[in-house]
Amino acid sequence: MLARLLRRQETVLFLCLVLVIAFFSFAVENFFSARNLGNVLGQASLALVAGIGCAIVFISGEVDISIGALLATVALPLILIMNGTGSLALGIGGALLLGLLIGSLNAFLSACAGINSLIVTLGTMFMLRGGVYLYTGQRAIPDERSLESFIMLSDGRLFGLIPYSAVIALVLLCAFAYVMRYRSFGRHIYAVGGNAEVARLAGHDVRRVKFTCFIISALLATVAGIILAARVGSAQHTAGLNFEFQVVAATVLGGVSLAGGIGSLGGMALGVLILQFLSNGLRGLGLPTEWQLIVTGMIIIAAVAFDAAKSQRSTRSLA
Repeated sequence: MLARLLRRQETVLFLCLVLVIAFFSFAVENFFSARNLGNVLGQASLALVAGIGCAIVFISGEVDISIGALLATVALPLILIMNGTGSLALGIGGALLLGLLIGSLNAFLSACAGINSLIVTLGTMFMLRGGVYLYTGQRAIPDERSLESFIMLSDGRLFGLIPYSAVIALVLLCAFAYVMRYRSFGRHIYAVGGNAEVARLAGHDVRRVKFTCFIISALLATVAGIILAARVGSAQHTAGLNFEFQVVAATVLGGVSLAGGIGSLGGMALGVLILQFLSNGLRGLGLPTEWQLIVTGMIIIAAVAFDAAKSQRSTRSLA
């Protein structure tokens, strides 16, 4: 039944995406051009990568809203190590290590200490953002080496059309979608998110599953932070500002339940693309940013309302 529900949701989302693209293709000149489609995919890559981890945490029954601040934080060791050593590999290694430490902190406090994950990750978000402000003095730290391999993360395109960042996002999406659908760990995540106590009685290590989900979320947010740093060519205190809300909005729009146990990475990806194409199309129509935010907010509220109504129907059907 869960598989049928996911397929139905993904079908509806796919049709919505097609309608959005079709409408703006007629309403906005050059909207459906190969160049613009490639730009949209490149812009969506950050939310796609971070959204994988966000969706996995949501499905496990927890919340992670520290991902936006994490994007800004991991850029610091990345740029500083690159500037000091001239090595992209060492810079990426430093960024991933810091992301792992932050994810472990979130995981320990939420999964092991039992503190509400919303409060934990909210506190982490403020601490990370404040720390970046203090370290940078609210000034950007530029990439002084201009390594070609680093710049390629932002400017490089496969076959001259598809940004490499979008290729990375697609590879990660396919890999984790396979794990979530076909591997036992993915089934454990759904079981824990659906009912943690029942999952525990069934022999699942609930703490280990949730701990791992937070680690995955932090590492994927780190990858998104590396891509963003390559795009802007620096570490900035404003990087990823409000990014967590964009990712959460796309995740909920994609059918991932706030109650846990329901949703798919495919649905999340479709939610990201719908919002990204919608934003691109509204800009093409000349709609002010304020109205773009209003439209996005209305879509988020509608998605959450639909999720709540769906949960109530499920509860009544079980009763």
